[in-house]
Amino acid sequence: MSKKSINPSSVFNSLQYGFSQAIETKGTRQLFLSGQVGVDANQQTVAGGMYEQTVQSIRNIEHVLKDVNGTLDDVVMLRIYIKQGFDSHEEQMDIAKALQEKFTSAPPASSWIIVTGLSLPEWLIEIEAHAILD
Repeated sequence: MSKKSINPSSVFNSLQYGFSQAIETKGTRQLFLSGQVGVDANQQTVAGGMYEQTVQSIRNIEHVLKDVNGTLDDVVMLRIYIKQGFDSHEEQMDIAKALQEKFTSAPPASSWIIVTGLSLPEWLIEIEAHAILD
């Protein structure tokens, strides 16, 4: 799969937040990942706050992709659901830091959505992913 990051100078610089304005792809196989949260394989919520839960959510995305011979480089879109009350600028920068660490080249496009809650009260973030694979 080939992927090109689109970031025109006529819109704000989203790369500083760890995502691209758009992604152009060429590939044939699509993978739609269910929302991933900050829990490990034993269904235990990771210790820490927004940064730690974001990192674990992305690790879970990596694990699912690996199972179909994919990588984070195949991700073209993220939908990030952030629990209301945990959406301060500092917490959003924690999300951006995790995205920048994990998506180092041509980061996926993304939408960040504030929600009143997630399935369990201790969950702060849920991330859906869309990947294009060859």
